Amino acid sequence: MHILTIHNYYQIRGGEDECHEAEVRLLRERGHHVEVHEENNDHMAALSNFSKVTKTIWSQETYQTLKHLLKEQPYDVVHVQNFFPLISPSVYYAAKAEGVPVVQTLHNYRLLCPNALFFRNGNICEDCLGQVIPYPGVLHGCYRNSQVASGGVATMLAVHWAINTWTKMVDIYIALTEFARQKFIAGGLPAEKIVVKPNFVSPEPAVGNGSGGYALYVGRLSVEKGIDTLLKAWEHLSPQIPLKIVGDGPLAEQVVEAAKRHSGVEWLGRKPMSQVHDLMGEARFLVFPSKWYETFGRVAVEAFAKGTPVIAANIGAIAELVDSGRTGLHFRPGDPDDLTAKVEWMLANPVKLASMRQEARAEFEAKYTAEQNYQKLMEIYTKMQKLVPNNKLRHH
Repeated sequence: MHILTIHNYYQIRGGEDECHEAEVRLLRERGHHVEVHEENNDHMAALSNFSKVTKTIWSQETYQTLKHLLKEQPYDVVHVQNFFPLISPSVYYAAKAEGVPVVQTLHNYRLLCPNALFFRNGNICEDCLGQVIPYPGVLHGCYRNSQVASGGVATMLAVHWAINTWTKMVDIYIALTEFARQKFIAGGLPAEKIVVKPNFVSPEPAVGNGSGGYALYVGRLSVEKGIDTLLKAWEHLSPQIPLKIVGDGPLAEQVVEAAKRHSGVEWLGRKPMSQVHDLMGEARFLVFPSKWYETFGRVAVEAFAKGTPVIAANIGAIAELVDSGRTGLHFRPGDPDDLTAKVEWMLANPVKLASMRQEARAEFEAKYTAEQNYQKLMEIYTKMQKLVPNNKLRHH
């Protein structure tokens, strides 16, 4: 199969980039011809504000480049991982002009919310959900804390809702969890076009033994990730179990200060994935304290792969991934007291914790391996062939 994958990298590397690269490797390893068209937000600095807005709405450069690529060689599918902001929705139109079906993976909530998070001022915000013109996001300056920048994103969303881009120009959307799928349906995307395919972990790491005697957090150090909740809980938990924190972000200084006050809190900064996996395997459990509607929870699945249970906030997709009492525990989002209680329960029940380690690995093997992901992706491409009877999809 010939696949053209499209991805716009952000300036700070994140889970979307990891997923894009992992999926390309997965397909190539199984004999498919995969070409990539990529952009990087580092190029934004060279653009004027006017050019940034117009390019976000419609990139003629992308349109012409993609049409040329698709004419040069026949592709079975165009798979868009992220078009925002430099590639733009013009990529869909280039594919349609050449009769090639389009898949869009929904890594975040950008189509429904200018800041893509449904999160504002430390709390869940759905003011723009279902709004053809997401004006609340402009009023609040939700994108980059700027009304001007938010206006550009809102214009892009409104224009493409108005011309039916989101409902007509994409053949299949991939949501990462059922929770995310339901949000996109509530936001106006056609339910029949949205399928669920989770992310995966590859290469598959070996199981750890949890003998490190510490709790672990891995991720961005930011408000929506619940770092404040985590640090408040460890004001009480520090004498009972050490906490290792991996990652960086705008709240790094708060982590530094917490580490100074409490000897049980250690900030490790950014680490290579191999070292992160080693830390996960030795951790007694991983804490996932997010306050926003995660679309997935890659870090949790990586922990499962290492046989490490997860204490997760009972919100969004992460609540769906963690089966409380079997592969980890839920706590009330934003509630450090409840998080403290759940950690103390884990520490007081070593037999149950050992059982959770086995169940976590079993959950990974049942749902999140590369082979299962590949089979699901092939099912999606086959389904697309049936949905788009006049496409150029070839039989393989």
